[in-house]
Amino acid sequence: MYSNSLQKKQIEVLAREIFDEYCNYVYIIAASKIKRCGTKEDIEECVSDVFAEIFRNPDILSGQVSNLKSYIGTIAKRRAIDTYRRLSVHQGTMLSIDDENITEAASGENIEESAEIRERNSILLCKIKELGEPDSTIIIEQFYYNMKVSEIAKAISMTAASVQKRSIRAREKLKILLADAGISL
Repeated sequence: MYSNSLQKKQIEVLAREIFDEYCNYVYIIAASKIKRCGTKEDIEECVSDVFAEIFRNPDILSGQVSNLKSYIGTIAKRRAIDTYRRLSVHQGTMLSIDDENITEAASGENIEESAEIRERNSILLCKIKELGEPDSTIIIEQFYYNMKVSEIAKAISMTAASVQKRSIRAREKLKILLADAGISL
């Protein structure tokens, strides 16, 4: 009995972690498809349906899905399209979700792509911080602030040659860390 309740608690914790990690991602996908004909409640209901479907799959909670993000994204897109079709039938207008004449967002921004870029950038920054000091400072100042090696060397009290070597080594380490996180350059 104790083992069963412990296992149930672990599953609940894992499900909460998956939900917390991917809720915004699923919401953005659902909103990008449903906003033309649905309400905020319709979008939230779609998000709930997506996670209900995800957690019904025993492979998710046992860790047997190899690329969780793409799996969740696929389910979210399919469920959002189904919801869109259901809602548009009730409105009396049936449009194809893939119709090129339908504009994405009024701003011209592709919400899905923006969300993926933000998530990738967040992972990138996290992995840069994992390099430790002074490597993370060197990489950020060199590639984010476009500082020259000599300027970085003065700022962190190192020689330019040392900064250059650390930069090369840090980039190699960063490439490995990103590959482990599923991001290829």
